[in-house]
Amino acid sequence: MSTRVRWILVVAAVLVLGIGGGSLTAVLTSGGDDVASPADPATSTGPSAPATPADPGQGDTAPVPAGLEAFYGQQLEWTDCGDSECSELTVPVDYGQPDGDTVDLHLERVPARDQGARVGSLVVNPGGPGAPGSTMTDSADYFFGDALLDRLDVVAFDPRGTGESDPVDCLSDEELDAFLAADPSPDDPGEVEELTAMQEGFFDGCVERSDGLVGHVSTVESARDMDVLRSALDEPTLRYLGFSYGTTLGSTYAQLFPGNVGPFVLDGATDPTLGFEQDALSQAAGFQTALDAYVDDCLTGDCFLGDSREEALTTIEDLLDDIDDSPLPTSSGRDLQIGNAFYGIVYPLYSRDSWTYLDQGLEEALAGSGDTLLLLADLYASRNPDGSYADNSLEAFIAISCLDDPSVVDPAEVPAEVPAFEDASQTFGETFAWGLVGCYGIDVEASEPTPTITAEGAAPIIVIGTTRDPATPYEEAVALAAQLDSGVLVTRDGDGHTGYNKGNACVDDAVETYLLGGDAPGSDLDC
Repeated sequence: MSTRVRWILVVAAVLVLGIGGGSLTAVLTSGGDDVASPADPATSTGPSAPATPADPGQGDTAPVPAGLEAFYGQQLEWTDCGDSECSELTVPVDYGQPDGDTVDLHLERVPARDQGARVGSLVVNPGGPGAPGSTMTDSADYFFGDALLDRLDVVAFDPRGTGESDPVDCLSDEELDAFLAADPSPDDPGEVEELTAMQEGFFDGCVERSDGLVGHVSTVESARDMDVLRSALDEPTLRYLGFSYGTTLGSTYAQLFPGNVGPFVLDGATDPTLGFEQDALSQAAGFQTALDAYVDDCLTGDCFLGDSREEALTTIEDLLDDIDDSPLPTSSGRDLQIGNAFYGIVYPLYSRDSWTYLDQGLEEALAGSGDTLLLLADLYASRNPDGSYADNSLEAFIAISCLDDPSVVDPAEVPAEVPAFEDASQTFGETFAWGLVGCYGIDVEASEPTPTITAEGAAPIIVIGTTRDPATPYEEAVALAAQLDSGVLVTRDGDGHTGYNKGNACVDDAVETYLLGGDAPGSDLDC
């Protein structure tokens, strides 16, 4: 199985846990307070209302790439679809063959609450890769502050191959269950053979179960789609807020279309210069930092894991070893297997607010029950209680990641890599080392290479890094801000994944001021 867990932004999910005969209602989020119900958006249909003259994004129309005039000239028609408005954007499957096949991208919009004070459209991406962006409109009040919701149309889209935009399909639901439950760090030659067979089967399934789009779901192509979307929204420049992998997508856009960059914010940033193995090491260290912070918080009271950080970490590591040997039973009849246990532990590390559910899962597991850890793993995978999957986010995640970078380490060479990974993470190191085989068996290639990122000539780009971010370690935000010709680093001192709308007024003010037409910070900002 693949253990490439980078760039997944945990979208808000309401979790109802039946524990000990009672029930506990909890909210697992990517950080911050409990999710409020989205306010009713202003009702409007048809093309976007014109921006007010105060909008700094209004100016000369950006040039249209040759051969793409029909795509760039689209007029979007918006229709009501629940608490938001929906539309479709048609783009070429292959930008090198604009007269060939096309794909329709699913769009959703939450109109500005105050249309009289509206300053334009804000295109957003929640992360992934593979996460359907349209999920953000369901909890817009959670993701975005009132200042943005009052004056901007929030426009989300399902990137090609995800959600409702011709989703790639690689495994049946039953096969995906087995893929996620498998041992992510094989212990013997038989388990290594099983791992590689699963990887090959995954990519064979992508080709067999999906259409030709599976070779055209790269980040570069999605960035090109965003420029078509910018034009269809009648915006001369793109106003953008991307989280986690959304920073990869955003920085790629800025490199391809620097002159079309408007107010831009990249939150929970990734470092595009990291090599494949460096990238995996960075994330292993990031999750260890988050686990250490979780354990240290436990130790401030009567900690059930032990009396010191080392003792507590040993408790967790021994538990994982025990589950590897003997999966834990659950009330659903499914066993908690080692792959599920891994995801059940890393999932709540994305948010400090979710640590209490990690407490619950670990305490239950130490007592012999896998219920909560399995439920957490299912939430991570978007698995419904009936065994179906709410979306194709995990399949799309692997398909996009491996199309962007098909690098793979031969399974025979992984054991030599393990010591370096265990230095980075004593708890998760071996698992991340075996994640280096995650693209084993891929047999499709991207239509164009990933560019080097500098975005020379772009407007200021705010890059946000959180000091104890598990999925996109802070050092990567520092690196991206330095690589961008116009990057401005905003540092949030805190826990969890991403920094905007997490209760830090300093971060929020910088983001909202810039996105609403003010200036970006004149220099790096510590919050």
